[in-house]
Amino acid sequence: MAQPGLAFAGYTVEAELGRGGQAAVYLARGNRTPPVVALKVLDEHHRDPAGVARLAREYRVAGRLGHRHIVQVYEHGPYWMTMQYVDGGNVMGLPSVETKLAALAQIADALDHTHRSGIVHADVKPTNILVHQDFSRHGSALIDFGVAHVLAEDVWHRPAEVVASLPYAAPELLQGRLPQAATDEYALACTALELLTGAPPFAADHPMALVDAHLHLPPPDVSRQIPWLSRSFDLVLARAIAKDPDRRYPSCTELVQHIAETVRRTAQNT
Repeated sequence: MAQPGLAFAGYTVEAELGRGGQAAVYLARGNRTPPVVALKVLDEHHRDPAGVARLAREYRVAGRLGHRHIVQVYEHGPYWMTMQYVDGGNVMGLPSVETKLAALAQIADALDHTHRSGIVHADVKPTNILVHQDFSRHGSALIDFGVAHVLAEDVWHRPAEVVASLPYAAPELLQGRLPQAATDEYALACTALELLTGAPPFAADHPMALVDAHLHLPPPDVSRQIPWLSRSFDLVLARAIAKDPDRRYPSCTELVQHIAETVRRTAQNT
């Protein structure tokens, strides 16, 4: 792995930003434009052909999208790539309900753009939504297209295994069906609930119990536990995380608009 202070692929590594199951991301500086980037490097155990191919696919998919609120990618090597550095941490750190609603609207627009491009992100969650320190100017950015699905390429292939972040995973994803735009909407709704209340809709002590909750439990009546959310919010959430993807909202933007309307209406009446 790259180490702070060492040179790597023409960059000087300055600090580790984060680490996942297959790779680490570093803050790096080089004589390029922009000079400061996020450098993603596969760990040594995932530099096999499959891991290298996944990283190349992530770079290719993200590079196709070109949206203000989708992380930009710059360069790619055999087991590394560079991306836009987003300097404010993830969306959970935003200071107010209004800024969180603004970030959700930005990410909804980014997801709708992604879906119009024939791509499903398939891993929407708070840690994959970063924000700039100057949020009012630059806003948020959707990151990590490592498990994204390109519908035109994947339509004939069932996933060999389910790759999902369980607190945000739609039933169809857990059933091994191909993800669709509504799959991202489900995850965005779970993310929105966590942003607003501190927890996603379902919780369990065991992964299989959490899978069962997504597949079978009814949507929670959040307004019974959160006084500043209304019954209207419960109805919006119930539609957004309907078990049947065809019953969800037509777009992520429409979902977030309904969430924002119910939250603001409740705030005005209290």
